[in-house]
Amino acid sequence: MFGRWLGSRGAAGAARGNALTGLEVPRTAGVLSCRVLDPVNEVVQQAEFVVTDSVGRKVFGGETDPYGNVLATVPAGEYRLAVTAEGFTPFHGAATVVEGGHASLGDVTLQLSVPPQLPDPGEWEVEPMHSQIGFTARHIGMARIHGRFNTFAGAVRIADRMESSAMHVIIDAASIDTNVQMRDDHLRSSDFLDVGRYPTLEFYSDRFVHRGGSRWGVTGALTLHGVSRTVTLDTQYLGVGNGLEGETRAACRATTELHREDFTLTWQTMLARGIAAVGSSISIDMDIQIVPKG
Repeated sequence: MFGRWLGSRGAAGAARGNALTGLEVPRTAGVLSCRVLDPVNEVVQQAEFVVTDSVGRKVFGGETDPYGNVLATVPAGEYRLAVTAEGFTPFHGAATVVEGGHASLGDVTLQLSVPPQLPDPGEWEVEPMHSQIGFTARHIGMARIHGRFNTFAGAVRIADRMESSAMHVIIDAASIDTNVQMRDDHLRSSDFLDVGRYPTLEFYSDRFVHRGGSRWGVTGALTLHGVSRTVTLDTQYLGVGNGLEGETRAACRATTELHREDFTLTWQTMLARGIAAVGSSISIDMDIQIVPKG
């Protein structure tokens, strides 16, 4: 593809200025490229790709450009290229890159994937034994700390039309766990979550929005530290399956980002001393399994 692109420009292209003029390829390296298309030959922007070497180590990765191109300069050798995009089946290809050469996989066409089966309409509940609600935050502006809430419960009403479904999750604030007892006690205190006054965190969804393929946006009100704010969970639905005892289960992963100032978690007593104990942004990551209620 890249070779054809260069050839099609010819002298006129050179007169206008080759976009790759000045690009230096190391003597022991070559170029690997392809263009990613959908089934109707439209380019796929922001498809994710990973280049791995002959023993499976990641060499390079990223997203296709606005014209669907993948272009990488890599040491000479054998490589595998994996391309994924929401709503499409993954592509896997192999290429050999030689010193000073250009290995093109040409036009790679991604095929549409079949979306996973949705849960049956009805009442479902979160199964805590196989679910997790975790978070990541910056500690004193330096290293990240990881934690989770150990106690929570939730109910999901799956409607005939998935977009009309609803969810309610309640979390025990005192069950916060970062694997450091002194820190956890401080997080439960009035400096932080103040679990004596605000014993729970609650999320009520009011909208499910299909974003294509297995991606959904679940929007609702999160109540934390006595303050309610609208948040959206970026959700990947993983489908329906059976547990070890034959029970029906459905699963998803969800992420969102919270800003502690939105929930009056300013901790002024520490900020007054110039200590930002926890960064302003907190990433929430959830792995959830639900089972039919009762």
